[in-house]
Amino acid sequence: MWFYLALAILLYFVIRYYRERQEVENLTEKYVFITGCDSGFGNQLAKQLDARGLRVLAACLTQKGAEQLEKLTSDRLKTTLLDVTSTESVAAATEWVKTCVGNKGLWGLVNNAGIVHPVSPSEWLTKEDYVNVLNVNLIGLIDVTLHMLPLVKKARGRVVNMSSIMGRLSTFGGGYCPSKYGVESFSDSIRREIHPFGVKVAIIEPGYFRTSMTNIQNNLESLEQQWIKAPEEVRESYGQPYFDKLYKLFKGTLTTCCCTDLYMVTDCMEHALISKHPRTRYSAGWDSQFFFIPLSYLPTSMMDFVLTRTWPKPAQAL
Repeated sequence: MWFYLALAILLYFVIRYYRERQEVENLTEKYVFITGCDSGFGNQLAKQLDARGLRVLAACLTQKGAEQLEKLTSDRLKTTLLDVTSTESVAAATEWVKTCVGNKGLWGLVNNAGIVHPVSPSEWLTKEDYVNVLNVNLIGLIDVTLHMLPLVKKARGRVVNMSSIMGRLSTFGGGYCPSKYGVESFSDSIRREIHPFGVKVAIIEPGYFRTSMTNIQNNLESLEQQWIKAPEEVRESYGQPYFDKLYKLFKGTLTTCCCTDLYMVTDCMEHALISKHPRTRYSAGWDSQFFFIPLSYLPTSMMDFVLTRTWPKPAQAL
């Protein structure tokens, strides 16, 4: 019995490997629109797909980011400016994409733009702190998708949404984790809705990687600012020793736990765009695959213990 079970499992992975190795044809004729190309995953993916011969339409937040990307890529790659929190900007970018792709439609839409700050215990934050992150990571992603979807349907293409392993389990306060939970939900629903049109949706779930989001100094400064802005009674309930230990914990995590190999993420994004049989979800990074994903299936009490065992104790804790 065990022999046949092992044989079945082996056969499953062999077949999956064979299917996932098959690529779509005519890559040099396919257009891919990517948001958040100033730096990080979006910037590297734009260069990576350009090297593969695809026609990359890269959206950057700043003119400087666009100019730097153009210098490092071929003449095929085109850039535009995009603020995903502005519907007017999204609409203008959509019209620009229409003129670029013509009758071919848009093969790939990669919703990569995102922010993380502020990150801190929730009591230190305000509604606006949450809204600012949600507007970029979730509402902006939805707005771009709804505008671009007719072009993707025309090409029977792909939508690739950048989520996070923090869309599976929430490890810190702030708008980032809720926004990624929302990305997971939106991606699941829209995948089922547009599947009949021949459009496929993939979700990328990276762990900790060294990008501008995990810049050590920026994160520590943001944490300190939130502590200073917190109401006096809130700071008293946590206590200065709590902040000092949390500051040290943040610094240690960001220093030691961030992978520098961004290709572990962009290779997943590329596969979702060019494979004939892309996966629904890609867990990018060793921490994502072998720590966070297994952890997310544990009973809640065990998960909470693992995640909070190193957290400092508030001054007024029971």
